[in-house]
Amino acid sequence: MTEKGRADVRPLSAHADLPRTLGRSGGVRTVNVVFLVLVLVAFVVAAVRQIGWTPPAGAEEPTSPMEQLGLGVVDAAEGSVTLALGLVGVMALFLGLMKVAEAGGLLRVVAKALRPVMVRLFPEVPANHPAMGAMILNLSANVLGLGNAATPFGIRAMQQLDTINPHKGTASNAMVLFLAMNTSSVTLLPTGVIALRAAAGSDDPAGIVPTTLFATICSTAVAITTAKLLQRFWSYPKPAVDEPAAGWAEVHDRPEEQPHQSDDPSQPAADDETSEEVWDTELPDAASEAYPGWVSALVFAVVAALIPLTVVYGKTIAPWIIPGLIVLLLGYGALNRVRVYEVFVEGARDGFQVALRIIPYLVAILVAVGMLRDSGALALLIDPLSQVTRLFGLPGEALPMAILRPLSGSGAYGVLASIIQDPAIGPDSYTGYLVSTFQGSTETTFYVLAVYFGAVQIRRIRHALAAALTADIAGILAAVAIVAYLYG
Repeated sequence: MTEKGRADVRPLSAHADLPRTLGRSGGVRTVNVVFLVLVLVAFVVAAVRQIGWTPPAGAEEPTSPMEQLGLGVVDAAEGSVTLALGLVGVMALFLGLMKVAEAGGLLRVVAKALRPVMVRLFPEVPANHPAMGAMILNLSANVLGLGNAATPFGIRAMQQLDTINPHKGTASNAMVLFLAMNTSSVTLLPTGVIALRAAAGSDDPAGIVPTTLFATICSTAVAITTAKLLQRFWSYPKPAVDEPAAGWAEVHDRPEEQPHQSDDPSQPAADDETSEEVWDTELPDAASEAYPGWVSALVFAVVAALIPLTVVYGKTIAPWIIPGLIVLLLGYGALNRVRVYEVFVEGARDGFQVALRIIPYLVAILVAVGMLRDSGALALLIDPLSQVTRLFGLPGEALPMAILRPLSGSGAYGVLASIIQDPAIGPDSYTGYLVSTFQGSTETTFYVLAVYFGAVQIRRIRHALAAALTADIAGILAAVAIVAYLYG
């Protein structure tokens, strides 16, 4: 801390030290349970098969179920490290580019374009209130794929929204809508997933940009609509006449409350990489600035126009995305007098550290998923379900991603890596595109809900979970539809 109420906050790109999915990891407790259950189930199934196993007649040196499980563990551990090392160059490239864009003020541009729309979506929040600025910056960071950078602004937004909440402990309509939008945010650049696809040998790693944009626009539209509709059925007490909600002036006259800290030391109040900087993050000047209304309308019209373009020309556009992205972001930085080489190298250095830091996550999850697959337990679970879901374009191989994604970000990331590394599937198959789009277009809903509402001790969440899960389902259905159209 440099002084009371302020903190030395790292640049936003420094918060993006893990892919979006790892930054919101689903909570340590959830990951612990998922990891342990996967390992135990795999062991039990393999043990049952081992007890009743008889070597096939005529086979030379047959492999028993338990031997197969042991060999699978070693192969999965080696493969996870190989994958992580392959991420080094690609992650360095993308974080370097995002660092240049950030230094050039791209986050400011997005925030200024969003402000007129946000003022209309949140009529109960004063236009010049700090909560509005924090929400705008949070969603702007999510749009650019800076998931961890969005976390400090998201928690700050919830704290500020709580200052104008007349019923402490109960989520206001603004809190619910903001959380629903946060879990379904429109994403233009799913950089972490692109990097993983490139490391897995994809011929078209950026092919998920149009599918992710389509899916997130659909899920965000559903999130807003659902939150607005459901607030009519979940009552919210009106403030008493003699007890008005706290105004902005009162906010500045009293110290900020510290976020709720869990009694369980294994359950962090925020994700591990940002918890020290989250609570007192200062808002840039862009948080209170806005473009004229017609400029914002034009920007949103362009984004809306991208939907039919991605549907009709998605395959044609995809090969241009990475080369075009490099030229556009470096050119944008140069036009804004950014020392593009030095800044790029600084961001690339962060990318190198990210790829190394991700190794333990991948080893743990890929080993657990590999055990589940090699034991035969995964087939026992997926085969019956896939008979139904494949009728709707959701193959059995993609089911673990659809189920796990709202629960555990790092778990889903490991499952994604396992699927696209499977030689029988690969990153450029229909299933590879589908699970990659799931990862880029849906959020770790339960973790976001726990962290954001836990920061202000919300106990009555009203329709927040229903709205967020509805948006998740919409994102999955939209992903299936667009991937089936482009790559099916």
